[in-house]
Amino acid sequence: MPGQERVDDVAELGYLAGAVDVGADTWANESWRYTGHANVWGLMSLDVEQGLLYVPTSTPSSDYWGGRRKGANLFAESLVALDARTGERRWHFQAVHHGLWDYDLAAAPNLVTITVDGREIDAVALVSKQGFTYVFDRETGEPVWPITERAVDTYTDVPGEEVYPAQPFPSKPPPFAQQGISLDDANDLTPEIHALAVAEMGRFRLGPLFTPPSLQGTLQRPGDSGGANWGGAAFDPDTGLLYVRTSEDVETNQVCENTGDDPRVDAPYSNNCPYGATRVMFREAGGPGAVETPASALGPIPLIKPPWARLVAIDLNAGEIAWRVPFGQGSDEIRNHPLLRGVDLPERLGTVGNSGPLATKGGLVFLGGGEPYLYAFDSATGAELWRGATPHATYANPMTYQTASGRQYVVIASGRGADAVLVAFALPQQ
Repeated sequence: MPGQERVDDVAELGYLAGAVDVGADTWANESWRYTGHANVWGLMSLDVEQGLLYVPTSTPSSDYWGGRRKGANLFAESLVALDARTGERRWHFQAVHHGLWDYDLAAAPNLVTITVDGREIDAVALVSKQGFTYVFDRETGEPVWPITERAVDTYTDVPGEEVYPAQPFPSKPPPFAQQGISLDDANDLTPEIHALAVAEMGRFRLGPLFTPPSLQGTLQRPGDSGGANWGGAAFDPDTGLLYVRTSEDVETNQVCENTGDDPRVDAPYSNNCPYGATRVMFREAGGPGAVETPASALGPIPLIKPPWARLVAIDLNAGEIAWRVPFGQGSDEIRNHPLLRGVDLPERLGTVGNSGPLATKGGLVFLGGGEPYLYAFDSATGAELWRGATPHATYANPMTYQTASGRQYVVIASGRGADAVLVAFALPQQ
């Protein structure tokens, strides 16, 4: 940036993006000097023609307590467009102000060309953990549809915390994931499960998206894995449809006073709590014990109604949801649970996970993740057309390639560690 002080040997993206000048005032008491994280752990995207690098950033430390980093905390949880040749910041958008939910931006931004109200736009679309799709003009950063700041719940019982009073909400497209939670969402697969779910949910703070974490423990939906995660979305340029796999699970977000037992935690408050996101502290000889999460009366069965995962198609030309279908049959551990013995369950309870889809020109969307299958869906309707068994559960995004002979394969990683294998599928040769 013109007039920007040159800073060398710094690791924080905030410096690289110009935070020494721009955004420094969004960190109270110059907390940008010592607050960690706000890095890039996910995937970046490069527009070769325009020479712009689109950089999604993470939550600042600590993820769930911001008492010593008060303010909006720019450029954390932001999409930053950088000149790929110089590193100069062209534009930015902060998706979460003063993040307390670990809603870091993990997915690779999708570079898309769409037609909105008769106007062709080279855009960048970013799916998020909180279930929003942010769509901007690639060059200028102007939102394709208005994004407004809305007041959110700021009540907190956590000492030292100052919740930011507003968060950005896109007017289009609609959220692709369920947001917020109330007792109306309690699992109702059976009357017994419903009663147990309502009783357990009553132990926590409930509320809409961006309800702050609490000493009591807050039920957060989407959870800190999303929504969408590093798997991101797949785009079909012929139809303008963006495909995203979403997890619909709930996480507990509890903050508690640091007792000093864990030398890795130097903040007065952290999430090393029974219902915190970091549920088990490290254990070593002579070291601290574990913080165990109290067992749920439902065991592995989620507190909320299924489906617990979906595949969603978003029409980026219209800014609307084209279709959404449940994804995954759900784990055998859930389906075979004693509380569900004899219950006529839906074919797809939903399987949560972080991986993303692959869209092909042949009208198919391939998706794996969390089950020992690779699925193929009709890209126009979401109808399941095929599933192929894999030796182990799949956790990665599928990919496709074509050999010199013209035969096309779809490949996905299956298993982990010593069991990890690549599995390839292809149509039978004619």
